[in-house]
Amino acid sequence: MAATTRITVTLPTEQVDELKKLTDNVSGYVAAAVARQIRHQLLADDLRHYQDEQGAFTDEELSEAHARIFGSAEDPDSASAA
Repeated sequence: MAATTRITVTLPTEQVDELKKLTDNVSGYVAAAVARQIRHQLLADDLRHYQDEQGAFTDEELSEAHARIFGSAEDPDSASAA
């Protein structure tokens, strides 16, 4: 089991009300959201570091990355089954 630390977080009442409608496990929900944000920040840092060393991504590189992440019209695996 992962080690945990109890903290206090202050959120707007409206957010807490909506959060409680979404889950019975507020701590787990918040932990998942924080983990996702940390991953996004680390990825953004890595991408900035890469571009600092290699230069800006080309349109072709960005298109390829988009296709790999979201699929492309040419990719038969990305088509939804009808």
